[in-house]
Amino acid sequence: MRRLTALPPADAPGKSRQLLDDIIDRRGGVGEMVATMAHSPALLQGYLDFSRAMKRTKLPRTLSEKISLAVQEWIGCGLCLDAHTAGARAAGLSETDIALARQGTSTDAREAALIAVAVRVLAEPSSLSDQDVADLRAHGWSDRIIAELPGLVALNLLTGSFNLLAGLEPTEPAA
Repeated sequence: MRRLTALPPADAPGKSRQLLDDIIDRRGGVGEMVATMAHSPALLQGYLDFSRAMKRTKLPRTLSEKISLAVQEWIGCGLCLDAHTAGARAAGLSETDIALARQGTSTDAREAALIAVAVRVLAEPSSLSDQDVADLRAHGWSDRIIAELPGLVALNLLTGSFNLLAGLEPTEPAA
């Protein structure tokens, strides 16, 4: 059940109106989440800036989608699961890849190690240790990728928790 309403640009606070107008000019429209975030100019600006910044990570898109699926499965955001499932398919992931990612793993041991740490970053960050970082390095992950991992997790937490709080749901249940 929707708890917050999406705002058309004309009804949005000043800065949010500008941001929405800019997105509409560039893309032709805005999604429900972005239009609903417009209630808070600070949140909308922060989300847009953070999202744009995280698109510049060194993570391959397929792996980024796998991590997002694992994290969103844990968070429980159906809207995000639908979006990341579609993104995973568009990136060429198989249905098996998608199902395994939603379970927090991969057939590739290197990817599985990174996905597992991503879920722990979300669910139990205080349990992370020197050994976890050493294990990721042993799997060939660079310090840059390790440093970017909490950013991707945080972006997913932001979108998933916002959608759940606002009551934004997929039109049909997530597969």
